[in-house]
Amino acid sequence: MGFIDDLRQRYTTGSLPVKFIFINVALFLIVRLSDVVCTLLGIGFSVAPYLELPSNLQLLLYRPYTAVSYMFFQYDILHLLFNMLWLYWFGILFLQFFNAKQFGGLYLIGGFAGALLYLAAYNLLPYFSSAESMLLGASASVLAIVFAVTTYAPDYKIRLFLIGEISLKYLALITIVIDLISITSQNAGGHIAHIGGALAGWLFTARWRKGKDITRPINRVIDAITLVLHPRRPKKQWHNRRSRRPMNDDEYRRNRQNTTAEIDRILDKIKQSGYNALSAEEKRKLFDAGKK
Repeated sequence: MGFIDDLRQRYTTGSLPVKFIFINVALFLIVRLSDVVCTLLGIGFSVAPYLELPSNLQLLLYRPYTAVSYMFFQYDILHLLFNMLWLYWFGILFLQFFNAKQFGGLYLIGGFAGALLYLAAYNLLPYFSSAESMLLGASASVLAIVFAVTTYAPDYKIRLFLIGEISLKYLALITIVIDLISITSQNAGGHIAHIGGALAGWLFTARWRKGKDITRPINRVIDAITLVLHPRRPKKQWHNRRSRRPMNDDEYRRNRQNTTAEIDRILDKIKQSGYNALSAEEKRKLFDAGKK
């Protein structure tokens, strides 16, 4: 099996967190390699700005798709590495408590929540009134998964390198405090988006405990889009000639096997006794089979 076939198989058989990691890594490689080629050829062009979410609302009107693309795109390799490690670890934990559709829905909701808080901050707060920014990275989506798991199982312990065992609630607390005190830093937009994603994760579990699934509406939209792009083929129906009732696949296979066995018996009879030895019914069956 070749390298490409191996990757394809890993993607096909992998869990949804693994599939999302493949998408993030693939987009990173495509953009970075295209930038390398453009640089070598002396072309002053990069795809990256067209995938990032702009804080400028007028520019966002021309690039509304960036509300989705930004949450699957990292430009820095360390940014990619840390986000994908968190996505994998907490994605596996998430699937222990919830299902894959909820994971996909919450990933998107966390990204949208981070984008919304980011846009609100840069367009409403006086501190950011003269600043323009571009947002990229899966961090808001990842933190939605992290905080959903933490809210569900706050005392669940994980082992961190050089730190040892730590409860999820303390890890989440440290993360959110770092984001809060870094809102006025150089990466202000990223930290604001992190808070939006964290709030989405908390809300998901809080509502889920009350019997409400906030991912259901977005998953319905995804299902509808999937159905349009990949319509389901109706199962082929086979009709029983006597009852006219549609046969299912198992009934059709059994009927075909019985017919084949009957024709084989008739052919053996011809070999032994000749065609004239067949009854009228046997001749009819042989004739009908010859027409198929």
